[in-house]
Amino acid sequence: MVVPTPPPGTRRREPGWDVLRSTFVLLVVLYHATHLGPVLHPELAPRSVSFDHQVGASLLLVVSAYFACATLGRHSPGRYWWGRVARLLPAFVVAVPLAWVALRFVSPPDWASPPAREIVVNWLMLGNWDTGRYPWLDPAFWTLPLQLMAFTAASVLSVTRWGYGPRLRLLLWAMVTVPLLLWPLRARPGDVADPPWWYRTLVDGLGFHRLHLFVAGIAVWLWSTRRMRTPHALALLAVCGLAQFVHGLEPGPDGVVRIDLDHLDAVAAALVCAGIALVAVVARLPRPGSRMPGPLATAVRRLAGISYGVYLVHQTVGYVLMRRLQDLGAGPLLQSAAMLAAAVLLGWALTRLVERPAHAALMRAWDRRAGVT
Repeated sequence: MVVPTPPPGTRRREPGWDVLRSTFVLLVVLYHATHLGPVLHPELAPRSVSFDHQVGASLLLVVSAYFACATLGRHSPGRYWWGRVARLLPAFVVAVPLAWVALRFVSPPDWASPPAREIVVNWLMLGNWDTGRYPWLDPAFWTLPLQLMAFTAASVLSVTRWGYGPRLRLLLWAMVTVPLLLWPLRARPGDVADPPWWYRTLVDGLGFHRLHLFVAGIAVWLWSTRRMRTPHALALLAVCGLAQFVHGLEPGPDGVVRIDLDHLDAVAAALVCAGIALVAVVARLPRPGSRMPGPLATAVRRLAGISYGVYLVHQTVGYVLMRRLQDLGAGPLLQSAAMLAAAVLLGWALTRLVERPAHAALMRAWDRRAGVT
């Protein structure tokens, strides 16, 4: 998921992080515009150039975990948690009906038209628990509940002895190894009885198969702040990389089942591992990217600043837009370009009109209640 950024001027912006945020969210849009869109909607014309690897969203979760650690100590656990919720939820609350309107009133007649109750179902974030019964209006929403659970866990752990020291390291190893040990139960071959429904519901709903991405972000933060030695960090990150390859054997949020080596997207797993290495480099080096040319740095900073909004609104609205443009005779390249342009425009509007003002208002409300002047 994208790490929402504060309004410019509230703290020093690091150019290296802006580059990573912008790159990762563009990888998400590129994957959906050139590959997953035509997969989910086969009537869309195939792309001559297609980025077929699910990489961006996974790396955004790594960055999210890193910044959860980096910002946790700046305020009380309660204010930290409220700040994360105030940043994530208002824009999400608006993005859900936006996706519903696109599907209900703008999509072509041969596409399914969701009932109004789907808005409430999506607001409740039930999709990860049972995607069949509670489909996401926008498949990109699957990262939201995982982020909220992670921020809640971080707030709780920060006031316990499990939030630091040897206990935290033990917890990190458990978070990455237990899902690996349980993987044979979660993805059995077709000739073996499926695991109980409650098991799949619990594992998918809590995002156990994605925990290694959060562990990777935490490990990078511990290493970059000299709280974890290099050999220990390398060992933990290596197991996280193994978990990412194993995850490639799993059904993804796009519904494509990958349960054998023939369907393993090794390129995506390798790119995620390379992306984690880049996150570590940016985290450790002083002011990486500070020599970037001014106009490029400005463009990257602005895109990074609206990356959460871009992520929330790009997929479903983009698919509808591409299909409508195709009906008007537009080719694949123009369709994909239009999806990107619409994502940036709507993401900017969502950030400027909803995310930032709502976050500021909710934080003022918290401070008034807490008696902060």
